Amino acid sequence: MRDANSHPSPLWGRGWTASGVLISRGGPGEGVETVSSPHPYRKTRSLARTTGQIDKARELRRWSTEAEQAAWHLLRKLRLKGFRFRRQHPVGPYIADFCCRERRLIVELDGSVHGQPSQARRDAQRDAYLKALGYTVLRISNGMVLEAPELFVEKVVAMGWSLPEALG
Repeated sequence: MRDANSHPSPLWGRGWTASGVLISRGGPGEGVETVSSPHPYRKTRSLARTTGQIDKARELRRWSTEAEQAAWHLLRKLRLKGFRFRRQHPVGPYIADFCCRERRLIVELDGSVHGQPSQARRDAQRDAYLKALGYTVLRISNGMVLEAPELFVEKVVAMGWSLPEALG
């Protein structure tokens, strides 16, 4: 019988960190091979995203709010209609709540803090930046997602169909 500490626990997830390094529990000679990057000079997965942004997006996905979880559940069902959303997706210096890259549509969920003047100014700057990149930003309150999910889906689909397909 094997001791519980003699065999390392299995690696959960994909094993890749944002820096592009494979996490392995095995030592050399134990079936672990060195993986070379196809882009030896790149330190992140995308030139537009930093390692910090990728890690922050992962953290936001792990600690999502109730409204974000409900919205994600609803938006995933829209794949059958041709909308592929990404959750907590880095776009420039910002991280969008939900992003459909094919339609260049960003769905932002707004809680009560977004009603404050200082936050409204930051939201306006953010929206202007994203619009300059060619994105359309749809801001929806958390209450609509939780209380009227059908209306939320209807608004997203209507906005999505009104936009041309950007990648295709």
